[in-house]
Amino acid sequence: MRTVDGRVAGRRGQETRQKLLDCLSEMLSSSPYRDVKVIDVARRAGTSPATFYQYFPDVEGAVLELAETMAAESGTLTELVEGRSWSGRAGWQTAQELVDGFLEFWRHNDAILRVVDLGAAEGDKRFSKIRLKVLNAVESSLAGAVSELQAKGRIDKDVNPGAVAGSLVAMLAAVASHQKGFSSWGVKQAEIKPNLALLVHLGVTGRKPTK
Repeated sequence: MRTVDGRVAGRRGQETRQKLLDCLSEMLSSSPYRDVKVIDVARRAGTSPATFYQYFPDVEGAVLELAETMAAESGTLTELVEGRSWSGRAGWQTAQELVDGFLEFWRHNDAILRVVDLGAAEGDKRFSKIRLKVLNAVESSLAGAVSELQAKGRIDKDVNPGAVAGSLVAMLAAVASHQKGFSSWGVKQAEIKPNLALLVHLGVTGRKPTK
């Protein structure tokens, strides 16, 4: 772990750096990204702006650190699909666990994901790359599942696995980022998961699940 000027940070330095990141993460949960200032992060962490600048060039640089860490953790999403069965009751369980895991990951990282989405929408390639990494953690595995079912003759040969997987992941991301908004449509949180899992199962297998 190095400082901005290239020096190796000691144990206390690493702890200070992590505390700054933790405080920034907390602030992003309650404040608009553009409103977060270095002096506010430093004050919350009980240190000075000068100390902040030892580890990060600016707030955006620290946000990118948080985003990179989050993207690395998205590898756990792959485990929700990779090597899982989509046949019979096992297929329904796979769809449910994928939805549960995806929504939970989004809730846990909601603040930083909102910033990543904003940066990507504004054309920042750094944030676009991070967002793509998160979504690819599921998309590539889903595409593989569709291809496998297609090879077994259980899905029409004209189906494009990548297109199906990409559409399903885009749907999951859209729902995950809008979870709180469903209440305005009269949809209860408990109703989202089973219905979303149904759509995922239909999208992957082309069939209603066996429950």
